Amino acid sequence: MKAMILAAGLGTRMRPLTDHTPKPMLKVAGKPLIEHQINRLVAAGIREIVINHAYLGEQIEAYLGDGAQLDCHIQYSAEPEPLETGGGIFKALPLLGDEPFLLVNGDIWLDMDYGSLVAHASSETSEHLAHLILVNNPEHNPNGDFYLHQGWVSENAPNLEATDRYTFSGVSILYPELFTGCSAGVFKLAPLLKAAMDPIKGEPKVTGQVFNGYWLDVGTPERLAALENHLSQ
Repeated sequence: MKAMILAAGLGTRMRPLTDHTPKPMLKVAGKPLIEHQINRLVAAGIREIVINHAYLGEQIEAYLGDGAQLDCHIQYSAEPEPLETGGGIFKALPLLGDEPFLLVNGDIWLDMDYGSLVAHASSETSEHLAHLILVNNPEHNPNGDFYLHQGWVSENAPNLEATDRYTFSGVSILYPELFTGCSAGVFKLAPLLKAAMDPIKGEPKVTGQVFNGYWLDVGTPERLAALENHLSQ
């Protein structure tokens, strides 16, 4: 299995820390966030990694190189301007191949064994288009993103309780078929996922699971400090 790390964001909420540094290169526990992610992927046996970048992306390439020093092989998908999540993944698909791949946001922390997701991908059927890792709703997203019921993820579920609604962690397994019919350009991933969750016709094609360990969207300087404090303990 290959993996893709999303690293093309502008990091506006992290300013001034990101005035001269791309967010995935901000350090915590002595290493850039993106290096921590790569270490977790390699520990799970994933050694083919694609990284997209835009804002100050040359710093990422200069630091990581071809990945040999981290026991992996890294390819880059450079974007002259950020293409949003969907557009960035679509541009990188030729590097990712025809098999499902693990997608990880470059600015999150998740104490999860990615090896379990590699095993999960091998057990799903070809009818699936995505598998999302969900977490309990944080303070900054109290209403959550999606419902989860009997392993299926949906945006709308009037018969379910609010307690069945969770936040998307930024980690998922995606199938290239999710992007069938898409065209190059700027577009978000969320509409594709929602269409696959609640199709007008046919069966839903997005599964999910809840991760109950430590997770953090490292989107602000305060959260970066919180992560540093967590790791120091």
